[in-house]
Amino acid sequence: MPNKWTFLIKPIAKLLKEEMDGYNWIDPFAGKHSPASITNDINPEILADEHKDAIEFLKMFDDNEAYGVLFDPPYSVRQVSECYKKYGYSVTMETTQSKWYADIRDEISRVCSNKVISCGWNSTGIGKTRGFEITRILLVPHGGPHNDTIVTVETKDSLQVSRSASKN
Repeated sequence: MPNKWTFLIKPIAKLLKEEMDGYNWIDPFAGKHSPASITNDINPEILADEHKDAIEFLKMFDDNEAYGVLFDPPYSVRQVSECYKKYGYSVTMETTQSKWYADIRDEISRVCSNKVISCGWNSTGIGKTRGFEITRILLVPHGGPHNDTIVTVETKDSLQVSRSASKN
């Protein structure tokens, strides 16, 4: 069954248990029930370590500082707009449709040293152009008129981590 809190959906919870090896996981869109060790949610009423815009949160970390990142953003432009406008952030169709998501993916690629688990209505994940390779996809059908949830597990190319480290 669908659930507003993605990490409570049984097959997704099972995948997280299997895939979250390592200790330093961050979540820029934590919501409730995130298993990450460092959490962020723009909603100040959510219990999280930080309450910032996701990009501001990710910029707090050094290159390759996080072992893993959970990437469970609002799934549509409408959801982004509703979430962010409510907390005083300016959101337009232009910024959310491409640049906003691209900027977040760039930051995730920069801070993550090993693995990203992405949730959404597509399997885009972080992507090959940012040095990530898909290792697993979970399709969670919710039945009826509900969109499926697609969970993508990606690992960072070790050459990408080496190149990053040699720049410093």
